[in-house]
Amino acid sequence: MNSNIEKNNKVYLCGKIVSKAQFSHEVFGEGFYEFFVRVERLSGQADTLPVTISERLMTAEMTEGATLCALGQFRSYNKLEGGRSRLMLTVFVREVLSSPPSSNPNSVVLSGYICKPPVYRTTPFNREIADLLIAVNRSYNKSDYIPAIAWGRNARFVSKMAVGDRIVLSGRIQSREYQKKQADESFVTMTAYEVSISKLALYDEFSPFDIDEEFNLYSPQHNADHADKL
Repeated sequence: MNSNIEKNNKVYLCGKIVSKAQFSHEVFGEGFYEFFVRVERLSGQADTLPVTISERLMTAEMTEGATLCALGQFRSYNKLEGGRSRLMLTVFVREVLSSPPSSNPNSVVLSGYICKPPVYRTTPFNREIADLLIAVNRSYNKSDYIPAIAWGRNARFVSKMAVGDRIVLSGRIQSREYQKKQADESFVTMTAYEVSISKLALYDEFSPFDIDEEFNLYSPQHNADHADKL
């Protein structure tokens, strides 16, 4: 995979497996499985996140209650439900780690393009929020479409951006429950997954651009390089 593509989308998470692994799909004879991982926030709350992992990386120890620490990417795919296409999101594991390398168990860095006009609003308590959808390039001419949410000063910054602007951001992946109204007027509880932004900037502000240096997301090579400088 192209190194620039690898830098566009990086996730580190460490949490407890809270569901049984279910077969998801197969690509060129390689099976992939899905389960959920509960990741504690620094605030004491938690996010329950969908994880996709290759059978090559799975071990007998990956059962409910076990801890998973992994590096990967935040990916999207479309799934047909009731005749309609629904955007699904998952943490795609690329490397399983033997021990937690960071005190922050949920980190994500993305670099991509604004692909829908940002939606800026305020809450009843006058808290500023902006929703955005980011197209993140992947190898083989694919893209992931990642929803994100910005707050306060970041929300105001995002509200001035246009479709096609390239940005880089860091934060955490969060799960959020909401009520969706059905055709029969009843409501069903759904779960949304999105990036809660803690830091962002226009991509062109960095020259040369080094996503690890600017946003400090854990990576084995980054830590090794840092250790060599000490």
